[in-house]
Amino acid sequence: MYLRTLNVNQFRCFESLRLELTPGITLFHGNNAQGKTSILEAACVLLRLQSPRTSTLAECIQFSQKAFAVGGNLECRHPVELRMQYRETGRKLLVDGENQKGPADFLRHSALVVWMANDDLSLVRGGGEGRRRFLDFMASQIYPGYRQALKSYDKALRSRNFLLKRDASPKWPEIDAYSRLLHDYGQVLSSSRRVLIEQLQPRAAAAQTCISGTTEELALIYESGSGESDDLLASLQSRREEEYRRRQTVAGPHRDDLRLELNGAAAAKFASEGQQRTLALALKLGQTNLFCEMRHEAPLMLIDDVFGELDSDRRNALMANWPATSQKLITTTNLDWLDERFRDASRLLVNGAAVSQNR
Repeated sequence: MYLRTLNVNQFRCFESLRLELTPGITLFHGNNAQGKTSILEAACVLLRLQSPRTSTLAECIQFSQKAFAVGGNLECRHPVELRMQYRETGRKLLVDGENQKGPADFLRHSALVVWMANDDLSLVRGGGEGRRRFLDFMASQIYPGYRQALKSYDKALRSRNFLLKRDASPKWPEIDAYSRLLHDYGQVLSSSRRVLIEQLQPRAAAAQTCISGTTEELALIYESGSGESDDLLASLQSRREEEYRRRQTVAGPHRDDLRLELNGAAAAKFASEGQQRTLALALKLGQTNLFCEMRHEAPLMLIDDVFGELDSDRRNALMANWPATSQKLITTTNLDWLDERFRDASRLLVNGAAVSQNR
């Protein structure tokens, strides 16, 4: 399965762009701030209806415009044409020109995606929000119902926080109605994340060993934000005084985290930068292998400015362990690191929001 064409209108810096893509490796190269990353982002938005760079698609609309559109042809057993039209007031999803009732109907025809970027180091060093987004991006692609549960949870959370802040004395009966919604949707999220981490653990650990060339032991540990036994209702009930003081929901999956340990020590504090970079790669390779094994389908790999930051050993290990059948769209500011393995790669120069063939 691969994306054969990509069409972009009024997306980020692009007024209009039409690309023909190959099933193998495509290299988008050029200076910074020319539009390379936006091309990969557009592919992700088309195939997964979300951006890996921002939580609101409105930010993807070209400056001074009111909407954007992305489309393309997906080559697979049953080829399809996908198109998404977005404006802040709503969106339109089409498969082979026919309107889809909702995201689930659209995504049923789409492809799996793995996003790798230079800032993946924040998965190790940064706060829990980035790691939750990483888990959500994976889970929404392999667990039916996860994406809708996440959206419903976020909506209930916003409403509950509004009620906590609205009145000088919180009206707990009203707030508790949303507590029950958080509990029900939160159970879907928590149970899925727990299983996902268990499935990711051996695959990420194997990738860590392969890339590092050492016997380092990588551990992925789920830290629930819902309290003991994931009983969110009980946690919220017992922490009412704290919620009254802070005027926000203090427990739930929105406070989950993924603890990363190397040889039993917290990777964020005790791992070197090289070890942390390897760990970030291992998480993404683990995700890739999990998709291949669970869905029997190689994902589209979107690789943003990663290779220029890797030493030759890590670069070689990454390439040796990515699926041979995956389509790979890669951005880079220079081509100095290329070797014979990229001899047949399509090379496209990106300059000033324009793309030209370059061999």
